[in-house]
Amino acid sequence: MEVIKNDYYMLNESIKSSHDFDGNFISKGKSLYEVIRIYKGVPLFFEKHISRMFNSANISNLKLPSNGEKLKAAILKLTEVNEVQFGNIKIVFNFYNDECNFYCYFIEHQYPSEKDYNDGVSTILFKGERKNPNAKIMDVDFRENVDSKIRDKKVFEAILVDRNGNITEGSKSNIFMVKEKCVYTSPVEDVLPGITRDVIIDIVLKCGYKLKEERINYKDIKYMDGLFISGTSPKVLPINKVDDILFNSQNNLIIKEIHNLYEEYIEDYIKKFL
Repeated sequence: MEVIKNDYYMLNESIKSSHDFDGNFISKGKSLYEVIRIYKGVPLFFEKHISRMFNSANISNLKLPSNGEKLKAAILKLTEVNEVQFGNIKIVFNFYNDECNFYCYFIEHQYPSEKDYNDGVSTILFKGERKNPNAKIMDVDFRENVDSKIRDKKVFEAILVDRNGNITEGSKSNIFMVKEKCVYTSPVEDVLPGITRDVIIDIVLKCGYKLKEERINYKDIKYMDGLFISGTSPKVLPINKVDDILFNSQNNLIIKEIHNLYEEYIEDYIKKFL
């Protein structure tokens, strides 16, 4: 069941009290969604998120009854009425019984602490695959299974391993690996094409580092110099541990440079958006 934050949410074109929200809708039919980070009142990388949502709809043979301008207006309106400057907002198109309803609401977020960025975070390997990795579609059972394992192991994230033993992505993030002056990440056909992932790839190439989108077996990650998580909430977050394998990712100069340039990219986006 979905749980929301703040006083108001949006259902189709109407602003409603959060007291009236029924989160059980998520278990019915099929839901396409995006989670967008609100930073200084601005929906970060809005255009990329909406483009991915329409791509998810095309892959799923679904038609969204809206467009980018209407979605932007909805997000900005909900941000304004809730007086939110920082947080995560979720937009969902729920298809059920030949109807499509649009939901827009704030959700709980977990942003890494300064300590997490300075020291890195722990992760685990999790054998599992998304049914359709390129489309952002709700899979409630898969999400609950992964979250349960993350809680049990008290780690920040779970790194998914496919049936062939290859690293694909994080349960709610993308994964990058660094070896010398080369940055590795999984082929786009194997993962959700993350918004932050795309920005990082641009940054890596502009820095002059090699980028390789290739499958890496989980047994080979011990040979990497460092790994990091990328995503809406974590941004660029170094990994210090995968199961029992330790890494010094937080002190890797390439990862530090990518982190700093990504922060600059965010500030530039905000200036242009406003």
